[in-house]
Amino acid sequence: MVERHSVTVVGSGYVGLSLSVLLAQNNDVVMLDIDSSRVESINKRQSTVSDKDIESFLTSKQLTLKATLDAKIAYKNASFIVVATPTDYDLNTGYFDTSSVDSVVEDALHFNEHALVVIKSTIPVGHTLLLQKKFGTSRVIFSPEFLREGQALNDNLYPSRIIIGSHCERGQKFAELLQAGAKKNNIETLFVDSTEAEAVKLFSNTFLAMRVAFFNELDSYALMHNLNAKNIIEGMCLDKRIGKGYNNPSFGYGGYCLPKDTKQLLANYRNTPQTLIEAIISSNETRKDFIADEILKAESRIVGFYRLAMKEGSDNFRSSAIIGVIERVKAAGVKVLLYEPSVTSDEFLECEVIPDLGIFKDKCNLIITNRFCESLSDVNSKVFSRDVFGDN
Repeated sequence: MVERHSVTVVGSGYVGLSLSVLLAQNNDVVMLDIDSSRVESINKRQSTVSDKDIESFLTSKQLTLKATLDAKIAYKNASFIVVATPTDYDLNTGYFDTSSVDSVVEDALHFNEHALVVIKSTIPVGHTLLLQKKFGTSRVIFSPEFLREGQALNDNLYPSRIIIGSHCERGQKFAELLQAGAKKNNIETLFVDSTEAEAVKLFSNTFLAMRVAFFNELDSYALMHNLNAKNIIEGMCLDKRIGKGYNNPSFGYGGYCLPKDTKQLLANYRNTPQTLIEAIISSNETRKDFIADEILKAESRIVGFYRLAMKEGSDNFRSSAIIGVIERVKAAGVKVLLYEPSVTSDEFLECEVIPDLGIFKDKCNLIITNRFCESLSDVNSKVFSRDVFGDN
């Protein structure tokens, strides 16, 4: 049986909360956040993100989990401190803004002289080594997460792999904590240097972005030449070397991870020859241009966009590709209406938000949706989507 530990997790987004719930099955977990409403929600066993498994575990499982705003209390007795704060891509610097991670690491090392600090936030290649040198310690390591929004806990319960950016004994113990919390047995676990672990994360997400971009460009070709994209994709994916998954055409890759991670990897290539990484990013912009042009060809007076999130089960539409399409359509002078239940204001992106789906469907001459939903089946003739498989 794995020894019980005190674990502090900093940040209550998808990564932080899913890890906290996973580890709180067998350990004493304290979550630290700067948002009092999030802390209150967690202490009431309410999820801060849209994830059915997290919601279920919080209400039905025996979890040793509490949240606090007090850093000293959170850090004091922890054996492991997990950093899960956001790192957005900064267009001005051309790199991730790691300030929240850096600040948490500094505080963690200051308030706790023995804990292993495990960075789960996505960071540039080489950043962990930089922090180790800055603070003169080997107690800071990196361990990547491979989670989908809306299925974050499931992806921790049944992980494709566990990667620890350390060869130290405590790094191995942290891997054991993750394994003990999972339902999957015999999880592939890899121990590498932190810099290599950082590269695994960025290259993995960039490869997925490349796959999305490839099938989107295939779909653009099919649409331009009046071909059935679904038939072509199915024929390709029967080849086991290609395989299924990440092959359903969309308006572009979006969400929290892929856009920023591809740009960060490109920034890491600054002194290394490349063409493919830059092409992946360029392809995504080209796809949004193409989709917007196809919408404008219909010459509809009022165009409605159904949902801003890119897929079902997600409440996040930050960096959603559909927003880029909306901006392009608006720039052409077309009136745009939005249906997005998670937006409570009357206006978003300088577009009118229609809260009633029936009224939305009646008002729009053309309805755009990244993923088709049965609630639009009665107005199917109005709908434009490149969703050929009916899944995320």
